Amino acid sequence: MTAYISYAREILKPTITEEAGEELVKQYVEMRKLGEDVRASEKRITATTRQLESMIRLSEAHAKMRFSEDVEVSDVKEAARLIRSAIKEYATDPLTGKIDMELITTGLSTLQRRARSDLRREVMRLVDQMTAGSNAPARVGDLLRMLNDQSNLNIGGEELGGVLDALVAEGGIVVAGSGSSRTVRKVMGATIV
Repeated sequence: MTAYISYAREILKPTITEEAGEELVKQYVEMRKLGEDVRASEKRITATTRQLESMIRLSEAHAKMRFSEDVEVSDVKEAARLIRSAIKEYATDPLTGKIDMELITTGLSTLQRRARSDLRREVMRLVDQMTAGSNAPARVGDLLRMLNDQSNLNIGGEELGGVLDALVAEGGIVVAGSGSSRTVRKVMGATIV
């Protein structure tokens, strides 16, 4: 087996036939179309140049496995099948069932990113409301309680902590103290979109 793999790696350098090249283009275009949904307000990119490069490398590897000097249409079809399978496995949003490539890069689906953005705006609004007319900072525990009172979802302390950390990093707020005595104050002039 080792000799087989070494030979295939070192000796075989398959070239892409004209028909296989046309099939590569066809398969890539089909992958790009997976993200098109006329009902959606945003387009989802389902195939990038990285996927095209991967499809080429997989096609060549498949040809090498067959000890072939040429990449054929069947090699391209198998490479495309493997990539589509991987995309479905790793980039399908479990809530919507739609492919979302940013799920791979960010770890968050479109709905999760939108919810986090909404939560950030609401945290800023509540901090403004809680500190309006006084120099006293808002207590994080009170902020969490107010968020949960007005939401039908249970927002945990860890989730709020992540949002607060992001807002601190952006320069929108300052968090002071530790544990249950943590407080938050908006930075003057900060606006979070």
